[in-house]
Amino acid sequence: MAINNINNGLPKTPVDNGKVAQQNQSQQLQQQTSAQTASTSPAPRQDSVSLTQSAQQLNQVQKKGSEAPVNREKVDRLKKAIESGEYRVNPEVLAKKIAKLESEIFSSK
Repeated sequence: MAINNINNGLPKTPVDNGKVAQQNQSQQLQQQTSAQTASTSPAPRQDSVSLTQSAQQLNQVQKKGSEAPVNREKVDRLKKAIESGEYRVNPEVLAKKIAKLESEIFSSK
């Protein structure tokens, strides 16, 4: 395969070696500058998480709940009563306890 050099009738421009050398120096300076900037820039920020006050309080409550002593005898007794169908819920007492708990939760704000 032959390659023909066609210049469309335009005169050939001589290569200015000084200009080529100057462009090469300019490119090298830019590369050095970008390398220095990269090495002196601050380290990338680390990911972090911050919890709201409500989330922190919930976390504390969960820890206290998991550390609280458990009355295993009472738990076993209630399990058996539920499984056998003997456990009965008093709706009035339950409603009063729920109302009391809600007032404690929402009045503390």
